[in-house]
Amino acid sequence: MPMKRSLRFFPKASIGTYLIAMAVATALPIFALVALLLAQLEDNQRSILKRETAQDATALARSIDRQLQDMATTLRLLSTSPELESNDFAAFHARTETALRANTLYVIAVDKTGQQLLNTRRDFGAPLGKTANMPSLQSVMTSGRIEASDVFQGTTSGEWVYNVTIPLDVGQVAALIITQNARDLAKQVTTEGLPNGWSAAIIDQSGHVVASSGPTTINFGEAFYPEIMPSLIASSGVYENKSVLPKAMLGYAQIPGWSWKAVVWGPVATAQSSILTTWRFLIIGGIALLLLAILAAYVVARQVRGTIRSIADMANRMGEGHIVAPIETSVIEANRVAVALSNASFDRSQTEDRLHFVMNELVHRTKNLLTLAQAMMRQLAKQGGTVEEFQAAVAHRLDGLARSIQLLTSEQWSGASLRRMIGIHLEAFPEAAEQIEITGRDFVLTPDAVQNLGLALHELATNSIKYGALSVPQGRVRFAWEDFVDEEHTEPMLRFTWEEQNGPPVETPQRSGFGTTVIRNHAAAAFSGVVEVDFRPEGLFWTLICPRRTLERV
Repeated sequence: MPMKRSLRFFPKASIGTYLIAMAVATALPIFALVALLLAQLEDNQRSILKRETAQDATALARSIDRQLQDMATTLRLLSTSPELESNDFAAFHARTETALRANTLYVIAVDKTGQQLLNTRRDFGAPLGKTANMPSLQSVMTSGRIEASDVFQGTTSGEWVYNVTIPLDVGQVAALIITQNARDLAKQVTTEGLPNGWSAAIIDQSGHVVASSGPTTINFGEAFYPEIMPSLIASSGVYENKSVLPKAMLGYAQIPGWSWKAVVWGPVATAQSSILTTWRFLIIGGIALLLLAILAAYVVARQVRGTIRSIADMANRMGEGHIVAPIETSVIEANRVAVALSNASFDRSQTEDRLHFVMNELVHRTKNLLTLAQAMMRQLAKQGGTVEEFQAAVAHRLDGLARSIQLLTSEQWSGASLRRMIGIHLEAFPEAAEQIEITGRDFVLTPDAVQNLGLALHELATNSIKYGALSVPQGRVRFAWEDFVDEEHTEPMLRFTWEEQNGPPVETPQRSGFGTTVIRNHAAAAFSGVVEVDFRPEGLFWTLICPRRTLERV
C-alpha cells in the first residue's frame, strides 16, 4: 500500500529524469531568492537616485542663483552712481564699460517709455531704439523689485539674451538693466557630477529654455516639454512619466527669489548600470549553472544505469544456473556509484555554498545597516523638534552612511583607502573644501572602519558647518593622524585629531545629542580606543587614540 501511494506522486521515469528534475528543483529556488534580493536592492537604488536627482537640480539652481545675485548686486552699485543723477550718461557709459570689460555683461539704461538712454553694447551716442523686452520692463515697473526676464532675441546683439532689471527714479532713468547672452550663461549649466547620458537646463517663467547642456541639449528659447511644466509646481522634486519621458527621470528646483527653474534629466538605466549588470550576470550565470547541473545529472544517470544493468546481468546469469564469481565486486560497484555521484555533485555543491555565502553576507550587511539606521533614528527622535527637522537630520545621516556603503561597494566590501574615504565624505560639503587641511600617511581601512570612522567624520564636518569653524569663511579645520608607540601601549597606536580654529566662539553644549554620541561614544567603542572632546573657545578639538589593528586591513 505505501508503495502504491508513492507511485501516484512519482510516475514511472528513468533515473536520469529524476536526477535532472532534482537539479532543477534545487537550483530554481536559489535563483528566485537571489533575484528577489536584487529586486529589493534595485528599489532602494531607485529611491537613492530620486533623492540625488533632486539634490543635483538644487545644486544647479544655487549656482545660477549666485550668478543672478551677482548681477543684482552690480545693478544696486551702479544705481548709486552720481553720473545718473546728473544725467551725465557719457561718463556713466565710459565707467560702466570699463568696469565690466572683463565680463560678458552689458548695461542698459531706459526711461519710462522703454527708450534706451545708453547701451554698453554700442558706442555712446549711437542711435538706440526701445528695449526689445517691454513686458519684462513693465513687470519690473509694476512690482518695484529686481526681476530676471524670460529669454528673448536681442535687437542689438542679434542673439538670445536675458535681462536682470532694477527699477529706478533717478533723473531720466526709470530702470537699469544688466543683460547677458544666454550662450554665456550656458557655460555654467554643467552636467559634471551627473550620470552618463544626463542633461541639465535652466527654464524661464514662460517655460522656455534659457540655457542647457548635455546629450539632449535644447536650443535657446525653445519650449521645454510643455506637457511637463504644469507638473513642476513644488519648490523642488522629481518627475516621472513613462508616456512623456520613457525610462527616464527628471529632477527640478525653483531658483530661490527668481522665476526660473533648474532641471536635470536622463535615462534611469545609465544611473543604475551596476544593477543591470548584476541582473545580466544572474540570468546568464543561472542558465549556465542550470545547464551544467543537467549535464552532470545525465552523466551520473548513465553511470548509475550501467551499474544497475551490470548487477541485473549478474543476477540473470545466476538465475540461469551459471557459476559466477563472488559478487564481492557488487559492493565495489556501489561504492563507485557513490563516488561518481559525489564527483558530479561537487561542482553544484560548491556553487550552492558560494550562493549561500553571498546571501548570508548580504543578510548580515543589511541587518547591520538596518540596526545602525534604527539606532540613529531613535537617538534623533529623542532630541525633539519638528517632523521636518527630524526628516532632515535622518536624511543627512543616511547620506553619510550611504557614502560609506557606496565606497565599500565599489571596492567589493574589501576595505578602502583612508584618504579616499575622507574625500567621499567631504564631497558632501563642497563649500568648505578649501578650509580643511588633511595630513597623514594613507593606509587601507577595514569595511567596519570605513563605516564607523566615516560616520564620525561626517558628524564632525556637519557640526562644524552648522556651528563651528566651517560656518564662517575665515574658519579653518585640520584633520590629521599619526602612528606612535609609547610605554603605556605595547602595540602600534594611531592618534586622530580634528582641530578647528578661527570660527565662532565655542561653548560646551548643555545636552548631548546624536552627533556627540557618534563622535565620542560610538567612535571609542568601535575602535577600542579613547576619545577626548575639548570645547575650546577658539574651536572644537577632538582626539581619538586607538590600536592601529582596529582600523587597518591586513
